[in-house]
Amino acid sequence: MRSRSKARDIALCLLYQIEISKANPQEVLSGTLAKTIKDELIVNFFSQLVKGIISNKDRIDSIIKKYAKNWEINRMAVVDKNILRLSIFELFFLGDIPPKVSINEAIELAKRYGDLDSARFVNGILDKIYKTEKAIQKKA
Repeated sequence: MRSRSKARDIALCLLYQIEISKANPQEVLSGTLAKTIKDELIVNFFSQLVKGIISNKDRIDSIIKKYAKNWEINRMAVVDKNILRLSIFELFFLGDIPPKVSINEAIELAKRYGDLDSARFVNGILDKIYKTEKAIQKKA
């Protein structure tokens, strides 16, 4: 598994832990899982993802609400919601990652950690976001 893919994997696990246990994000970031990773590139990227998602959670969640028609965010599966947050953070806040890479990585995470419909659900929402936001950017 490539470094950034591994970092996304870890970031998803940490976001899940934070949401389920209501733990302090900083404590989770400096916890056992984070301490076991020796690759500095992985540590830096998953830290950037988790910190960025937590700092921008309200904005990211508003984007999810805008595009997830007929879905209440608090009723979404925790894994699916955090995969969306991760990918949306990359799409809107990390300009160095091609959008298709972020979306494909999110789909792979959904296949690995979600239920049978997670990949299709995540793909549908991210595809809508990408197409709509791309169209808006072209008009600007």
